[in-house]
Amino acid sequence: MQRTDFSQANCPIARTLDLVGEWWSLLIIREAFLGITRYDDFQRRLGISRNALTDRLKKLVDGGVLARQPVAEGARREEYVLTKMGDDLVTVVVAMLQWGDRWLILPGEPLSRMVETATGHAVATLEVTSNDGRPLGRAELGLAGASGHAGSAAQSEQRRA
Repeated sequence: MQRTDFSQANCPIARTLDLVGEWWSLLIIREAFLGITRYDDFQRRLGISRNALTDRLKKLVDGGVLARQPVAEGARREEYVLTKMGDDLVTVVVAMLQWGDRWLILPGEPLSRMVETATGHAVATLEVTSNDGRPLGRAELGLAGASGHAGSAAQSEQRRA
């Protein structure tokens, strides 16, 4: 089955999925956030095939999410490190972890809490807020800009009614 190329789509969500939405990609990014940098460590921790890992790492490097750099000066071995662009995905990874804990983990299964390393305390639950800090629900959000899908969730519901 051929994937649709969204790299030039007029929607930032579609373009983001084109870059990081393939099977394994966000798990590789998760491991990079946790300090994994070496090919063999990604492969061992994820249980991903070498071909799939090579393909995903190449796409993430080509897309600017990861960078390849020598393990040490003059070394032939390389490691994969998050770029500024990759670091900016931290909110996405935390949001997915929190959503998964809330909706997909069954009672009795252990949760995977994201914690602040300095204190060991769980990070706050992410939420969408207004510029003045008020929590916003889906019905209070709209999409503006170049995506071609302008309007709010409330307007979409009114059109369906």
